[in-house]
Amino acid sequence: MEVNSIENGIVIDHIRAGFGMKVLQYLDVDTGRDTVALIMNAQSSKHGRKDIIKIENLIDVDMTALGLLDCGATVNIIEGGRLTRKVKLELPEKVVDVIKCKNPRCVTSTEPSIAHIFRLVDPSTEEYRCEYCDEIVRV
Repeated sequence: MEVNSIENGIVIDHIRAGFGMKVLQYLDVDTGRDTVALIMNAQSSKHGRKDIIKIENLIDVDMTALGLLDCGATVNIIEGGRLTRKVKLELPEKVVDVIKCKNPRCVTSTEPSIAHIFRLVDPSTEEYRCEYCDEIVRV
């Protein structure tokens, strides 16, 4: 299999095997317009298996949300055919408007203009707490 290199864009590497489609859906990339390569279940010396996403001409992505989806992934920024930046994703301490609070009594359920803000409670279980009602959400 041959996947060409990209001139400008991002390469999201070390995505947990099987999560590539989820990450691609979150990014809401127009696959009819943008050049996208999704490699699933590729061999990895570190993880055994992994997914990889290459997106031409997309550089600006929400690293916080990507870290929430897969904190073990790496985002490589490619400009002019060269790797200009490498970002190792981590679980974010604070997440705004990525997770939605499911508590019907939470102020975010009744006031649509209020941001859904969650703070990391336990990194080992990937649990977040709603800043308004203390509802715990496991990602």
